[in-house]
Amino acid sequence: MNKKMNAVIVSCSSLTEFVDLAQRNMGTSYPVVIVDRQYHSEPSEMKERIRETIQGLPAEYDTVLVSMGFCGGTWDHVTFDRRIVIPRVDDCVSLLLTRDNVLVPNRKEMGHLYLYETNPENFSALSLMREGFQSGDRDLDGLDPAYLFSMLTQGYHHMDIIDTGLSPCYEEDYVIKAQEQADVIGAELDYVPGGVLLLEKLVSGDWDEQFIVAEPGTVLRHGLFFE
Repeated sequence: MNKKMNAVIVSCSSLTEFVDLAQRNMGTSYPVVIVDRQYHSEPSEMKERIRETIQGLPAEYDTVLVSMGFCGGTWDHVTFDRRIVIPRVDDCVSLLLTRDNVLVPNRKEMGHLYLYETNPENFSALSLMREGFQSGDRDLDGLDPAYLFSMLTQGYHHMDIIDTGLSPCYEEDYVIKAQEQADVIGAELDYVPGGVLLLEKLVSGDWDEQFIVAEPGTVLRHGLFFE
């Protein structure tokens, strides 16, 4: 890592606690600026929020460490006047599923939804879907929301809790809430291993092929994440 680097972390609110854990593990203490996860339901709005957030950072920060993934196009065709370092993953789920140093942008299994929140009251796997169609295509107006939700979720038969070591995911209250989520769509509940390896590498400066290091003026695009 460049010793003269003056960095700040820009994180999706869904990953704040995981960023804190990674910083504790690696002995770093970069300031963290949060972008609310609610904007994920509309990538264009999330893109604008991120643009505003980064442009509004004090000029002293020359490097932005991004605790996020591509997130549905949020980082497609954007450019900034300072260095951007971001994991080459499609979203926050794949970020937390990464436990090795192999570049795999999408680690999700087809037909699986994932829970990773430390507080089960904040489970977002289903709520983000609801928010997505409610704020999306206006041609859907007038259609039964329950029918639309059923159509969106009909291909998911598994719901996996990502065991990152941070959440109390084996405690009774947590499991009950997770089972309630799975029951909504008739999915089988299970566990998969996860962790904060990518976030540890992000904050420690161990930027290998799993990261995009975009110097000022570089246009970030889809191909940088997935090619």
